[in-house]
Amino acid sequence: MTQQNLNIVLCGTGTVGGTLLEQLACEQKALQEERGLNMQVVGVVDIFNLLIDVNGIDLSNFQMDAFRAKFKQAPASSIQLIHDKVLEINLEDLVFVDCTASYEVAALYEDFLSKGISIVCANKVAASGPLDTYLKLKEIASKQNCRYHFETNVGAGLPVINTINALRATGDKIVKIEAVLSGTLNFIFNTISDSVSLSKAVQMAKEARYSEPDPRIDLSGVDVIRKLVILARESGYMISQEDVEKNLFVPNEYFEGSLDDFWNNLPQLDAEIDKLRKDAESASQHLRFVAKLERTEGSENATEGANKGCEGSCKGCKASVSLERVDSTHAAYNLEGSNNIILLHTERYKPHPMIIQGYGAGAAVTAAGVFADILAIKNVAY
Repeated sequence: MTQQNLNIVLCGTGTVGGTLLEQLACEQKALQEERGLNMQVVGVVDIFNLLIDVNGIDLSNFQMDAFRAKFKQAPASSIQLIHDKVLEINLEDLVFVDCTASYEVAALYEDFLSKGISIVCANKVAASGPLDTYLKLKEIASKQNCRYHFETNVGAGLPVINTINALRATGDKIVKIEAVLSGTLNFIFNTISDSVSLSKAVQMAKEARYSEPDPRIDLSGVDVIRKLVILARESGYMISQEDVEKNLFVPNEYFEGSLDDFWNNLPQLDAEIDKLRKDAESASQHLRFVAKLERTEGSENATEGANKGCEGSCKGCKASVSLERVDSTHAAYNLEGSNNIILLHTERYKPHPMIIQGYGAGAAVTAAGVFADILAIKNVAY
């Protein structure tokens, strides 16, 4: 069996990062014995602490609580120190894994890729941020023959981005996407009832760790908009967040002020949202926060823009997010819990779209998706 090496620096030890570390520890031995992959974690870092060992951090008999206690005793860290220490690691087959939501960490990708260090990230900032950054990172990864993987940016562990890439690589074109992309919002609208208000459902989503630490990111539609922009770009439409039409159900003023202000004010929306729910139920409908992308007329060749980095006329699509009422004929009608659903309408998949559905939130599935992206660097199936 041919042996391969893979050296990992993990950034972020929160819910997803911690779960990923547990999964890496659990599978390390099996991957070596069954797949010939010598995978070792050579660094665990965040903005507070930094632990580097080029010989590999011992993950045998791993317990997350014990590791966190040890990690807190590691030397103090900073963004600049993370940058410098990762570049100092003199190892081939190095991958930097970002399980944060940090803009500062995402800003490190360009330097790392330029040095041939592969990137795997759950962090959506880079892929959904400025268009020129998205294109530049893709270009550098290609030139340096390293990988830039971000499958879990959309749909947690669901194979959405890889599927779109495969469709396009075989000559198909995405003409429409309709999706429920927020596991948090889907959980909230599935939980609201006569006995559970909007504010209570949001609190439940936070306690279940479906939501972002700051639920305003979910309720403002920002998370869904980012995901839709990423899907659009991977489909070949060069759009930015500003191009997405926003029809939100929480007024802007609720996102002003502190997080405590938000929690104090949110109950004021309970009655209005409950009326929307009751109106929908009276018509045998369900509330869903839907993201849409559709190719515009005369833009059949718009997807070529992805390879040229152009904007303006090369956008070639309309994009929107909105709270909608869907009936039993809609694929999202019976979408349970925190599940996501993505309908891909392509030139080949018509009139019936390809449907990808499953858990769209949760630490275990998101970490597993990151794990799969790591293994894909060496073409090892998870």
